[in-house]
Amino acid sequence: MEDGNTPFWKTKTLDEMTPAEWESLCDGCGRCCLNKLEDADTGAIAWTSVACRLLDGEACRCRDYPNRQRTVPDCIPLNPDTVRELTWLPPNCGYRLVAEGRDLYWWHHLVSGDRDTVHEAGVSVRGRTVSEEGMDLDDFERHLANWPGRMPKGAARRKR
Repeated sequence: MEDGNTPFWKTKTLDEMTPAEWESLCDGCGRCCLNKLEDADTGAIAWTSVACRLLDGEACRCRDYPNRQRTVPDCIPLNPDTVRELTWLPPNCGYRLVAEGRDLYWWHHLVSGDRDTVHEAGVSVRGRTVSEEGMDLDDFERHLANWPGRMPKGAARRKR
């Protein structure tokens, strides 16, 4: 039970959260909106810097979040079950951290009180992507990137 001083993400499981609490766990980094390539033989995931056509690369938010699956049918909605199953969620993902029993980082807006700290800490995709709009799937391989699947150097240490 929440005691009033302890943040909800430390007292509730993902399944117990209200829809508003659930949505607030998104840190706004945009990494989950980058296209990933899966090796058909091994199942290994390769990250790219190719952003979903709905991702606003400056705000790092979906341009049409309520209708995203209608526009992008392969968009995977996050829910408690998918969060526990997906191996490609970025290491900074608030959903992943809470599912693993870990705390949110200092730059997460629920901790810092400021949605810009995710960008200030160098965690977001802001300024680091290309759009998939008009790009052939075969061209995605030219945009392979390791950084989306890694925590930026120093981002875990408090800077403020």
